[in-house]
Amino acid sequence: MKTGVAIDLGTSGFRAQKVDLDTGEIRKTVVTMRNPLPGANVMDHMDFAINYGLDKAHRLVINAILVIIDRLGVNPDELERLSVCGNPIQLSLFQGIPIDDLAYAGERKREKLNIQEQKRESVILKSSEVAGLEIFPKCAVVIPPAIKHEIGADALALIVNSGMLDSDELAIATDFGTNAEMALKANGVIYTGSAAAGPALEGQEISCGALASPYVICDVEFEGDNLRCYILDQEMKTIKGDLVNPKDGSVVEKGPIRAKAITGTGVISLLEEGMRNGVIKLPKILTSDELIHLQDGITFSEHDVREAGNAIGALRAGHITLCKAAGVEMADLKISHMSGAAGTYMNAKKAQKIGMNPYNASYITQIGNTSLKMAREILLSDVRLKELQKIATQIVGTHVMFATDPAFKEAYILELAYWGEGMDFKMLKKFLKKKELPQIDESTVDSVVDKQVERDIPVFGDEGYELIKQTGTYLSMKIDNCPECKEKIRECPTHAMSFKGDVIRIRSDLCDGSNCKKCTRFLPKEVFGWDRLSVEDVIPGAETAEAEE
Repeated sequence: MKTGVAIDLGTSGFRAQKVDLDTGEIRKTVVTMRNPLPGANVMDHMDFAINYGLDKAHRLVINAILVIIDRLGVNPDELERLSVCGNPIQLSLFQGIPIDDLAYAGERKREKLNIQEQKRESVILKSSEVAGLEIFPKCAVVIPPAIKHEIGADALALIVNSGMLDSDELAIATDFGTNAEMALKANGVIYTGSAAAGPALEGQEISCGALASPYVICDVEFEGDNLRCYILDQEMKTIKGDLVNPKDGSVVEKGPIRAKAITGTGVISLLEEGMRNGVIKLPKILTSDELIHLQDGITFSEHDVREAGNAIGALRAGHITLCKAAGVEMADLKISHMSGAAGTYMNAKKAQKIGMNPYNASYITQIGNTSLKMAREILLSDVRLKELQKIATQIVGTHVMFATDPAFKEAYILELAYWGEGMDFKMLKKFLKKKELPQIDESTVDSVVDKQVERDIPVFGDEGYELIKQTGTYLSMKIDNCPECKEKIRECPTHAMSFKGDVIRIRSDLCDGSNCKKCTRFLPKEVFGWDRLSVEDVIPGAETAEAEE
């Protein structure tokens, strides 16, 4: 069998498949729970690469890929093709390409800093041309094109798979995730943007949250005054769980399956159900302990409401901003395409009710993981790679940089006030009108939902699905004369740090990166610094096996 590996380099984690290159059949699927770089979002990843070295960021990405290929059961001399897809930052870190041109918004700023725009066209490289992949002697590395340097291959995958190119209808497509890509087609022009929504939509930064995986709550529904939980089983299919009293968690009716956490789709459903049934009145939870109780001791807090609200607000602010740029109203958006894991598993109508789909959309599609699909397509066909390059070149596109766009800033500030400070919806609408931004409203349409896939990864392969809980990637440095360091590292809020002998190690996939850096405060500056950290060589199988015992 000629063996290939296709990988979606996601901001919150990597998804990979082993593929038979002769038949095109998927053999096995592996998913990591986290990205190997410190931090929970793309801004953290950029910060790490720019401030502490592109080479370090590149090595962490490659080390994680080595672990993934090992867990897929592929020997180095068997791998003939490796393809990747993702946003411009993740693909650049994979290749070892500078990301300064992505980090700084505005041509004037880039000119002042003498930053050169990098080429991000489709390319097939030898494995020896990507540092760290030399161990695969027969392997070709396939990389898809960006539309523009800041509009990446993941956006291209979203646009192509949504069918937007084949229709003249006004439509919006969104890849729901930590770094939410979105594209609006209006009058033959595609407007793109990317909102750093954060990891709450995928279950992270939620107190009892987790990425979509077996035995997490993926949906909830009120039955009278009680709350029914729905849970993903081992095959990622939805199973009816317990019926519980949301005020105290007491079980009214026992279900056949246990839950270990709640994922992003469950969070979205819980918000909509809670707001509609009067248990949540933003930003408060109206129970005696200010918690919503789910099955198996899983709870949802007011902190979780704010975290999820920040993400939903960023998405809706992005939609408003693209409409503003295109000169159309939110009411005009009748077609909405949803992709990504969160976009596949969430209840599309509930998502629409709380603002994640345009309020007036009457047709909503759920199209799965478009990035992994594109990676698999170019793994199997050089012709497809050339087609995608041609499409990318021909797309008439306008990228709206949300970080510097006044409309996004105004809309997002209002969203934060709505979700976190108790501004009511009527006041939100009033201020949007005052700022001359596209208007929103409560959704009253009964949308048609076209769920084209049951899972974001429809086929796992005959060798099954495996979740990697630890990428096996570490940053470390030697410490001299610091007897208190062993105790001090216990203050790490994510428990990413360990101390052995005279070496401090940081599990990079657990580390919160620039969003935290508490270690730089509780450890003596004279003995510890991020600039002195080195990337450890990875030993595939060793660390991950230890973590999952």
